[in-house]
Amino acid sequence: MSRLDDACRWLRERGAETVDHPGGTLYAHLLRVHDRLGAAGHDEAVRLAGLTHAAYGTDGFDLVLLDPADREPLRALVGVDAERLVHLYGACDRRRSWRNLAGTGQLVDRHTGRVETLAPGQLRPFVDLCVVNELDVMAYDPTVAQRYGDYFRTLFAAWSPVASPDVTAEARRLLGDDGG
Repeated sequence: MSRLDDACRWLRERGAETVDHPGGTLYAHLLRVHDRLGAAGHDEAVRLAGLTHAAYGTDGFDLVLLDPADREPLRALVGVDAERLVHLYGACDRRRSWRNLAGTGQLVDRHTGRVETLAPGQLRPFVDLCVVNELDVMAYDPTVAQRYGDYFRTLFAAWSPVASPDVTAEARRLLGDDGG
């Protein structure tokens, strides 16, 4: 079995196929995020992080599939690099981190309040995961796009210098271009 197969089985065992989410279920959303990151050219670790990005819960989705204090099972499942990205994603305080992220590379941990600077090579995968996740939600829930489209259009334009060109192009295609 591959890591992908193992991670999919793990998600199903934790009930991800039974959790409602825009576009069907949480499981379907996670698979789409995985696939979108692959289409943007990301490696297996980033794709697996996309697949499991909600494991520890997030600032926008409270459901926890695995206690963030017990990180070893996810590390063993998807690898150290993927788990690290999942942990960063789940811990990120969006309100205090996202606006200046492209310039500072810093995240505020929503659990501890500590500021963490992303290591070289982590910023683009983190930003791409954030963008791809939000684009997928908006694609399946037009009310999110209507309510937050201007915010995300501006945010994603600010992130474009650090995001993958394919991800930036997809954001502009789906949200329109604000000139950023």
